[in-house]
Amino acid sequence: MSTPDSFVTQSNLYQEFLAERDEILKHKWLESEKAGHDIGFERALLDWIRKYRNHWRENRRARSKGNDSGSGN
Repeated sequence: MSTPDSFVTQSNLYQEFLAERDEILKHKWLESEKAGHDIGFERALLDWIRKYRNHWRENRRARSKGNDSGSGN
């Protein structure tokens, strides 16, 4: 039997949120390493959105469409 929580955690929107959050955390780690100190999540978030979010989303959509078309990728 499925619970309301499992519906949320299995939703596409939630999966996209988790994937985006993982990218932001990677960016935070890399930029913190460059700076020599923790830059904080908010700074990493804003920097990642400004520099990378649109391209990342376009790539996700393109990969998703490729999988939906039955190409096997």
